Amino acid sequence: MRRHILLAATLAALGTVSTNAMAGYVSSDGNTTIGGKFYGDLTYKHLKGDGHEVGNSGVGADVKRFYFGVGHRFNDIWSVNLTTDFNYSSSDKNTQVFIKKAYVQAKFSPLATVRLGSADMPWIPYDEGLYGFRYVENTLIDRLGLGHSADWGVHLLGKEGMLGYAFSAVNGGGYHNPTRSKSVDFAGRVSAQPLPGLNVAVGGYVGKLGKNVSNAAPVNTVKRLDLIAAYVRPAYRIGVEYFKAYDWNNSGPTPIGVSDRGYGISAWGAVTPMRHITLFGRFDYAKPSQDLQPGLKDYYFNVGVQDEVYKNVDLALVFKHEKWEDGNAGGGWKTSNTPSGFQNLNYNEVGLWTQVKF
Repeated sequence: MRRHILLAATLAALGTVSTNAMAGYVSSDGNTTIGGKFYGDLTYKHLKGDGHEVGNSGVGADVKRFYFGVGHRFNDIWSVNLTTDFNYSSSDKNTQVFIKKAYVQAKFSPLATVRLGSADMPWIPYDEGLYGFRYVENTLIDRLGLGHSADWGVHLLGKEGMLGYAFSAVNGGGYHNPTRSKSVDFAGRVSAQPLPGLNVAVGGYVGKLGKNVSNAAPVNTVKRLDLIAAYVRPAYRIGVEYFKAYDWNNSGPTPIGVSDRGYGISAWGAVTPMRHITLFGRFDYAKPSQDLQPGLKDYYFNVGVQDEVYKNVDLALVFKHEKWEDGNAGGGWKTSNTPSGFQNLNYNEVGLWTQVKF
């Protein structure tokens, strides 16, 4: 236990040092900026699948994400952005570096900004901004693998007063897979803020996830409907999200007369009772495969306390629990925390998560 406490203290200290050493950069003319974001954790994880402990249980440290970005503004209209994405997982001992965002932007007005390249998708980044604890856990559809946070294509977005929107026409494979396909996927969101702090939005997605390629069997068209309502203020936030998806994990070669549906809901909240200290919690419930695996259910929750130990450095003590129930052994379903291939799976994790921005 002493060793775990010492390691946790070391992680917190490293986070503080990182911010002091990398305060960000703005060029002398104010047109070039450099910045980044780090998500890391030091935790104890226990996974039990079909009555047996799963191999990647135990104590470990992860760098879940390290974003490093460079932006340059040519004038009031034209600009460019490049953001890399690095992650390391102690469970699979794999280090990966991707281009997360790489786009040229033309901002003609607050209501009309066009991006060409890999850029934020309409739903997940918006959802993350309302939730506020992405460094602790992915949002609902991202955790279940039912969407991409960025993709390659053309993106149109804008905001004026209480209304905002974002629409994307993309390849469909996500930012890590820029390959071409025979069709284009479409995603969109329309949002409103009718009162200060009150946010409501509806979104959707339709396409083939980049799998509609030449000389391959036909694939199903996936669809997803997204709804969210959240009230976000400096001292507290509360929100609820719902999705309905069709054929998302059934998008391979089309079996005649076979389709699949799924849905899920997420409710979360946070309160800051004193300066720098925030208490937060979340509960998710999903049935991601109502037709092909009708008994499959996913339960997830987390509870935690966050300390803003330094400006742009957050440290959170968190407990997470997830349970797959009556799944299909060997099936493809998995989440950001759990592997596939089990009918029943229990996941518990406790430890420290940190977020450093610079």
